[in-house]
Amino acid sequence: MTPEQYVQDKAQRSGSSFYYAFMFLPPPRRLAMTAFYAFCREVDDVADDVHDPGVAATKLAWWRREVDAAFAGNASHPVLQDVITGCQIDLEQSRFLDWPGLARYCHLVAGVVGEVASNVMGRTQPQTLEFAHRLGLAMQLTNIIRDVGDDARRGRIYLPISELQQFDVKASEILKRDAPWGYSDRFTALMRFQAERAHRAYDEALGLLPDADRASQKPALMAANIYRRLLREIEAGGFQVLHQRISLTPLRKLWIACRTQWRGH
Repeated sequence: MTPEQYVQDKAQRSGSSFYYAFMFLPPPRRLAMTAFYAFCREVDDVADDVHDPGVAATKLAWWRREVDAAFAGNASHPVLQDVITGCQIDLEQSRFLDWPGLARYCHLVAGVVGEVASNVMGRTQPQTLEFAHRLGLAMQLTNIIRDVGDDARRGRIYLPISELQQFDVKASEILKRDAPWGYSDRFTALMRFQAERAHRAYDEALGLLPDADRASQKPALMAANIYRRLLREIEAGGFQVLHQRISLTPLRKLWIACRTQWRGH
């Protein structure tokens, strides 16, 4: 298997919404974006799939050395190291005390990913970086909302402890692994608070995108529309995310991407 085949297979098998956005990039940029996505998936899978913390830490250390080697020990893109640092946080902590702590994590695992992606797609304006970081935050918050149940089954809670306390939701309720699960009016209010924060981030991101880069960043807009549609599906279903993982079908993702291509936003 060639490197190109490997990264293509990695991206396609993930079923990620990003895959449908990559399809609309010119071939050289699509290959670069696919390779970067595969890298992100590789290091993220270490935290999710390797159960021995020592082995996982060794794997992440190996990836750090690989990144350094790729840039001859003098990396011109240190954000790649930030992505690994974000995944390392997953190994070292399973709770976030407050919103600033969670925001920093989102910056590392999503904001810097958006920064690299915006450059690969052909960014020309400095403000587009702000767009990319804000959109990365919005999409990561959507991931967190969608994956509350999946993360709980791994013993993790990405909702800030201070906000659980604000809505009187106990960690034990979220970690509960059988019916009737941890659903309550309090949980719904907590999740609505999270969704509103994500929607604000989407709105702020779209307001930051300069007209000069709107065409080049269209794949990012495709991904944003797919993720925001997912968020609205979760909201419409009453945030039933503890016992299931809500997702859009591949056909719906492709349709949203195509519609964004036609409409331009």
